[in-house]
Amino acid sequence: MTADRVVVASYNIHKCVGTDGVRNPRRIAEVIHALDADVIALQEVDSWPSEHGEPVQMEFLAYTVGLHAISGPTIERQDGHYGNALLTRLPILDVRKFDLTVFRREPRGAIDVDLDAGGVRLRVIATHLGLLPSERRFQVQRILETVACDEDSVTVLLGDINEWFVAGRPLRWLKARFGPGAAGRTYPSRLPLLALDRIWVHPKGALQGFHVHGTPITRRASDHLPVTAEVVLRTNGR
Repeated sequence: MTADRVVVASYNIHKCVGTDGVRNPRRIAEVIHALDADVIALQEVDSWPSEHGEPVQMEFLAYTVGLHAISGPTIERQDGHYGNALLTRLPILDVRKFDLTVFRREPRGAIDVDLDAGGVRLRVIATHLGLLPSERRFQVQRILETVACDEDSVTVLLGDINEWFVAGRPLRWLKARFGPGAAGRTYPSRLPLLALDRIWVHPKGALQGFHVHGTPITRRASDHLPVTAEVVLRTNGR
């Protein structure tokens, strides 16, 4: 973080299982450390018990890279949970979570937090949307309802949006609210074809410096490539 901007990132870590079939949380931590982001939205974070005695992924990743962790599980059982997480080095002001689950589909949700970015209130919504177009339409409408009255803070929406139809309604609705946003091909990581992992920022001029991180380690560590962007905290007199 600098005086007037922060770096945000989104990364679907695929339960820390790489394209080589190896489950390696330490490798994911190495990728996260290299991103050097102030806020990182993670998807497919797994804390089911392991016969090999692996640590809880979110706690391990947060501890290893030295960030605060906010859990946003979408599937919970007595022996563990699975879903979203948010890592940040910024002070946490408030945490909210909302359900995006569609009946008879995999449970989905979003982490909605307020962070202190050098005296500026930064709102971050991190999510992982469903696989069906009908799911994503419902989920995007729900997100847009949540931010409808949010005009007083810089707001970031990011995650694995699972939307590959460029002209589809979910992306058009999000563009109308946030502007075009930023995306690049991230899936599958070995030979990326689809832009599933995206970042939007409100106000529209606050998003800069988007980058897809395609390196030898990111192509092995997960089936998605991580993305980052710079968010300008003060625009148009803010």
